[in-house]
Amino acid sequence: MADVGIIMGSQSDWSTMKAAADILDELGVVYETRIVSAHRTPDRLWDYGKSAVERGLKAIVAGAGGAAHLPGMMASKTRVPVIGVPVQTKALSGVDSLYSIVQMPRGYPVATMAIGGAANAGLMAAQILALSDPALAERLDRWRADLSASIPEEPTDD
Repeated sequence: MADVGIIMGSQSDWSTMKAAADILDELGVVYETRIVSAHRTPDRLWDYGKSAVERGLKAIVAGAGGAAHLPGMMASKTRVPVIGVPVQTKALSGVDSLYSIVQMPRGYPVATMAIGGAANAGLMAAQILALSDPALAERLDRWRADLSASIPEEPTDD
């Protein structure tokens, strides 16, 4: 059973959202992926959100571009924490997506990452799960320590 749902508005969003899946794979977190368009598949969105708790999801990473209603609409349908990823767009470079996701009304919060920030969204989902999963907490601590260790103290000439 999946602990994290990774959802996106369209197939074209996968190139961005795959970074969340890659991080979760690296940390050994079970997830599912779905295309759930707020505008083109509203019944799918409603069903996904309404069933998220009973299906055992503990976090949802939702990526969307343009009008980017998916993360907010998902937050309105479930109490599972939603992490929004603004997908970069051609028209406004993703600023439209960012503004749409970050401007949620009181009562329906969405944790919003940077434009294209799916990797951090995957990490945020893992951190949420790690609060009640000591083994994942240990893997996450090790991952972070490895990241820190990979940064040189002094610059090198390449």
